[in-house]
Amino acid sequence: MKLGEGVEAAIHCAAMLAGVEGNSTLAGAAMAEAFGLSPSYLLKHLNMLSAARILESVSGPGGGYRLARPAERISLLDIVLAVEGREPAFRCGEIRRNGPVRLDASAYVKPCGINVAMLKAERAYRAALAEAKLSDIVATYAAEGDPRSLAASCAFVERHQRPQKSSSTKQA
Repeated sequence: MKLGEGVEAAIHCAAMLAGVEGNSTLAGAAMAEAFGLSPSYLLKHLNMLSAARILESVSGPGGGYRLARPAERISLLDIVLAVEGREPAFRCGEIRRNGPVRLDASAYVKPCGINVAMLKAERAYRAALAEAKLSDIVATYAAEGDPRSLAASCAFVERHQRPQKSSSTKQA
C-alpha cells in the first residue's frame, strides 16, 4: 500500500502542533519551512486536516493552525483518512467477469476472494492506525529522539508560535 506524500507532511505538522502552547498557533508557511516543503503544497493538506476537524485554522495576521482537539484524541487513521479519503485502498473492479472467459452472472454469486482478502488486510491496517495516537508518537519522540533534534524542534516551535488572545476560528 502506498500513501501519498501528503500523509507524511500532515502527520509531521500535527505532531509539531502538539507542541504549541495553549491557544497559540503556527503559520502554515513556518511549518512548510520547517520541513522544506512548498507552502502551497502544505496548505492544501493543512486545509484537509482543518476540514476534518483535526486542526483549527485561525485567521488574521497572527493566525495559523493549532490542534482542534487534544493529541490523545487524534489517531493516525484520522490523519490518513483526512488526506487520502475514506475509500479503501483496494477497489475491486470485478475484472474476473471480463474477457473471453467470462461467464453468466450466476457463476459469480460468491464475493471475489481477492477482494475479500484485500478488504481484510485494509481493516487490519486501519485498526492499527486507529490505535496509534498522535500523543504517543510525540511522547516517544520526546523520550527516544536524538536530543539535538528534539532541542531544534522545540526551539523552532517556540520561535514561531503565535500567541492568540481570542479563539476566533476561520480560514488562515
